[in-house]
Amino acid sequence: MSIKDIFNFIEISDAISTSGQPTPFEFEVIANAGFQHVINLAMHDSDNALPEEGSFVAEAGMNYFHIPVPFDAPTIDHLQLFLKQMSILEGDKVWVHCALNHRISAFMQHYQRSVMHRTEDEIIPMVATWKPSEVWQEFIKLDLKDD
Repeated sequence: MSIKDIFNFIEISDAISTSGQPTPFEFEVIANAGFQHVINLAMHDSDNALPEEGSFVAEAGMNYFHIPVPFDAPTIDHLQLFLKQMSILEGDKVWVHCALNHRISAFMQHYQRSVMHRTEDEIIPMVATWKPSEVWQEFIKLDLKDD
C-alpha cells in the first residue's frame, strides 16, 4: 500500500500531505513514508474517529497533535492554533487529517496562501468531492491580516 491509497489523499508539498481518517494500519504506512508528525482536526466523536488514535500514531513512531474543530463551527482561533502548530513543525514531514479531508482542505487553503505564499493559481485545490457549506465558504475567505 502507498500513502496515495489513503482516503482522500492530497500532497501539498514534499513535507505536507493531507487525508481523511487513516486506519491504524495506514499510520504505519505514513510513518514508513518518513512522516514525523500527525495532526488531527476531527472531533473525537466523528463518525470514523479512532478513540486510541494517539496510541496508534505513537506506536508507529510519530508525534500526535489533536486540534478538534467542530465541523459546523470552525473559528479563526482554530486556524491560528493550527498555523502555530505547523510553524513549530516547519521543516519536518507532517501528515494532517480530519474525518474526510474537508476541514483540513479548508485550513490548507489558508496555509498555502499565508505561509507558503502560493498564488491562487499555485494553490493545491481542496478535496474535489467536497462542496463547502456557507460556514466553510466564510471560513475560507477569512483574512488573517485583519487580526
